[in-house]
Amino acid sequence: MSSLRRQPADLVVLDMIMAPGIDGLETFKRIQALRPGQKAIIASGYSESVHVREAQRMGAGAYIKKPYLLHTFGRAVRMELDRET
Repeated sequence: MSSLRRQPADLVVLDMIMAPGIDGLETFKRIQALRPGQKAIIASGYSESVHVREAQRMGAGAYIKKPYLLHTFGRAVRMELDRET
């Protein structure tokens, strides 16, 4: 997060389950407070959850389930970078 304070990012890839500490949804909330409109995609080894849908309602893009194929990841990145904010 401290690097986002110094320099904006084109895209953030969030993992919804992170241990220990805050989860992906809380991370995205903090990022949005710091950089409204920040583009993000969500990656998780778990099924799509309420937290994933909440992050998407807040502006996060695609959800990709791990393990993902390179073309699936690349497509999600391209779609999010091309999306109008």
